[in-house]
Amino acid sequence: MKAARYYDHGDIRIEDIPEPTVAPGEVGIDVAYCGICGTDLHEYLDGPIFVPPAGHPHPISGESAPVTLGHEMSGVVYAVGEGVTDLKPGDHVVVEPYILYDDVDTSENNMFYHLSKDMNFIGLAGRGGGLAEKISVKRRWVHKISDSIALDEAALIEPLSVAYHAVERSGLKAGDFVLIGGAGPIGLLNAAVAKAFGATVAMSELSPLRRKKAEESGVADYTFSPKEVDVAEEVRKLTGGAGADVGIEATSVQPVLDMLMDAVRPGAVITIVSIWGHKSDFDMHKLVMKEIDMRGSIAYVNSHPKTIKLVEEGKINLKPFITGKIGLDHLIDEGFDTLIHHNETAVKILVDPKL
Repeated sequence: MKAARYYDHGDIRIEDIPEPTVAPGEVGIDVAYCGICGTDLHEYLDGPIFVPPAGHPHPISGESAPVTLGHEMSGVVYAVGEGVTDLKPGDHVVVEPYILYDDVDTSENNMFYHLSKDMNFIGLAGRGGGLAEKISVKRRWVHKISDSIALDEAALIEPLSVAYHAVERSGLKAGDFVLIGGAGPIGLLNAAVAKAFGATVAMSELSPLRRKKAEESGVADYTFSPKEVDVAEEVRKLTGGAGADVGIEATSVQPVLDMLMDAVRPGAVITIVSIWGHKSDFDMHKLVMKEIDMRGSIAYVNSHPKTIKLVEEGKINLKPFITGKIGLDHLIDEGFDTLIHHNETAVKILVDPKL
């Protein structure tokens, strides 16, 4: 079968590899679509980061580069391993792509399994990947979805779960005013979840194309260009002078974080969902004097079922965020290159591994 194999930064190859063996306790999945994630781009440009370098196997998977990429996937079950009784061939599914030690408690009682020692991801540290025709995944990480969810939209449930966890971490509730810094893919999905929670959503974004996407998709009630207006002042005007109840930082850009600290009300929560590759330098005095709660958010934990329910209930429409579909052979020239050099024109590009 065809697969996208990561060897090193700047070196991803489309190769023929053996189909996976569906072991006991696993589920064989025909991959329908796999999204290209910002993490994949970072691996291509600056990695290996999550990918274990050649000769340095990951302590859980035992694998190192080359590995098959792709962790935002949807598909159809084609086989189930011994002991799997609650899924069957033909079921539509998505994958929660964790690689964890077998003794980690992944029940609803543990809200920190995603922070366990040596945690990594399917499609980055081994165990197959969604940028291949087939994958076999441990039953725990496979989530059945309704046939009413189109499989292309279902491929966005993984990044949407990232947004769900971030919004949940913020403590946002119906009626709150949330200001999101950045209308890239993860910012837009955070806005979609916040709207589904019943919040009023404002977004700050430099790109006119991204602001337009936020408006046309219906996830933002207000959008602002920080080049054209004082965003914090505009938010205060909309909130009777109080400021936003919640801020969500989705850019890893210092001026955006500074703006959020100005724009939120005293006692507000700011959740950081972006990955910062550098140290931040913000106004600690302002954090203290406004009693701001600042929280980090990484990936998801028991988030997929709740996220899937929002989509199945029609509270989130993922179709507007799919801006391209390509075959595996065009992963670099039509996928990575577009997202690296023309990222304003795309939100989520999906790969059909069978094309």
